Amino acid sequence: MFQDKYDVIVVGAGHAGSEAAAAAANMGCKTLLVTMNLQTIGQMSCNPAMGGIAKGQIVREIDALGGYSGIVSDKTAIQFKMLNKSKGPAMWSPRVQSDRMRFAEEWRLMLENTPNVDFYQEMVAGLIIKNNVIKGIKTSLGIEIKAKTVVLTNGTFLNGLIHIGEKQFGGGRAGESAAFGITEDLVKLGFESGRMKTGTPPRVDGRSLDYTKMREEKGDDKPHKFSYLDSSKPLTHQKSCWMTYTSGTVHDLLREGFDRSPMFNGRIQSTGPRYCPSIEDKINRFADKDRHQLFVEPEGWNTVEVYVNGFSTSLPEEVQYKALRSVEGFENVKFFRPGYAIEYDYFPPTQLKHTLETKLVDGLYFAGQINGTTGYEEAASQGLMAGINAALKVQEREPFILKRDEAYIGVLIDDLITKGTEEPYRMFTSRAEYRTLLRQDNADERLTPKGFELGLASEDRLIRMNHKFNEAQKMVDFFRETSISPEEANPVLETKGSSLMVQSDKMYKVFSRPQIDLEDIVLFDKVKEYISANQLDEETVEQAEIQVKYNGYIEKERNNADKLKRLEDVKIPENFDFDKIKSLSYEAREKFKKIRPVTVSQASRISGVNPSDISILLIYMGR
Repeated sequence: MFQDKYDVIVVGAGHAGSEAAAAAANMGCKTLLVTMNLQTIGQMSCNPAMGGIAKGQIVREIDALGGYSGIVSDKTAIQFKMLNKSKGPAMWSPRVQSDRMRFAEEWRLMLENTPNVDFYQEMVAGLIIKNNVIKGIKTSLGIEIKAKTVVLTNGTFLNGLIHIGEKQFGGGRAGESAAFGITEDLVKLGFESGRMKTGTPPRVDGRSLDYTKMREEKGDDKPHKFSYLDSSKPLTHQKSCWMTYTSGTVHDLLREGFDRSPMFNGRIQSTGPRYCPSIEDKINRFADKDRHQLFVEPEGWNTVEVYVNGFSTSLPEEVQYKALRSVEGFENVKFFRPGYAIEYDYFPPTQLKHTLETKLVDGLYFAGQINGTTGYEEAASQGLMAGINAALKVQEREPFILKRDEAYIGVLIDDLITKGTEEPYRMFTSRAEYRTLLRQDNADERLTPKGFELGLASEDRLIRMNHKFNEAQKMVDFFRETSISPEEANPVLETKGSSLMVQSDKMYKVFSRPQIDLEDIVLFDKVKEYISANQLDEETVEQAEIQVKYNGYIEKERNNADKLKRLEDVKIPENFDFDKIKSLSYEAREKFKKIRPVTVSQASRISGVNPSDISILLIYMGR
């Protein structure tokens, strides 16, 4: 069945696996995507949404590089929101509510229309490794498939165990069996493994809910989209989400089941996501809160299934049901399925290189939840990077690594490789020290040229990006060169509570005032005429506004990044003997030996390493 040797085999077809297969194939590699169920390619296992705070920036970055997640999200969106619009542009984060069934369908169709991708449905039960070099995979039927590189994106399936109250059973997702064999193979080779936990809320019948008792949450009046391409248009109509709250009564009913909760009776000992706790964890940790928000999210355009965001739980099903019926609007709720928790194997990511290739096995890559992350977006970005680097290795080209000042994807991977994680890792804007540079609006400027060089981003993408930023820069120059009189500006300045002008001044200076925003700028006749004459779209005008208002912050951050790049340029030899440097602290020496930092900059970011350790390292290396 498999006579040929594949360039890249991707194991698992979730968000990470799908992006990995698409990237490798689009870069010209003969790629095989192996999954236990071809009907669940790109499945949204948890909430039906893409993007959000920091995650939206990641989806934009995936799209800018030539990945598929942004396009799939746009084509299957039912609602769009730009979060944090009241804050600065570094915080703006796009998010879409998705049609779950259409999302998975669109992923499969896009992959089937990608040349170089083959598909096979079966469980991968082991790896073929010789002399610490990957040679292929073994399936549960005993079939051996040869490959030059392998990308593991197993999600929650490795020895997955599902918990509902005191009941537990093997599974990688509701209704799907767990995967066995891979963990055992890797541990025999010397890999360190661990266990993590995540959970999901009940799914309910929307026809049984009373929405009149909930607050409606509509999408944006002028919805945008993720992809920079015209593969889809912004939404013209949207579905609403809804908000309701738990109460003291709900909390009391939930507490009745605590003695049977796998979280509290010791059945679950692994660590769950800190920033997405279960409802029982919330009412236990935040006992002073008398209510918690619940977001009632439709699963698609035509289905009645509803996702109860904020009510993730592994309590007994009858406790879940009884408590949820006490929530306003849920008095007559009907369950589609109860919530559950799932434990699964992961491999601490300090065992990886920045390319996501393992240090122990040449040609073997890990991406997604196997690395200890949580979230579709985090998984998809790792899959993209692993697929890219697997293809580059096959083609004997230089590896592709994004730095912390180049992308949120770079921050994510550097955090994992350098610091590791003992709980499911989730991306936040606060994790990125250069977030003013890493905005969602300029992901194409930052990354599309790189995607084009890789052979992923099309020439059309590059032309569009260059046009947008050239036009935005011309508009900034227009603001620098064009004066505005007090008669023109003061009526607007007065309404915004900004000090009035007494003499004419350049538009650039007036528009850089913090009180003036895009809506104000486009009120002026000269600006209207310029936009109309040059046929500028809203995205280009917004880009010009950001450059005017935040130029000082952007320049300051760029200077800081450039200073730190000096340490990035100081390479540490691959087999460097840290034991020779006796003046290093014991902890620093042990961490350096375990993580094997590639540069002094990476060494400085390792948890437990002090500035004095870095100074000693620099002195020893002649700097």
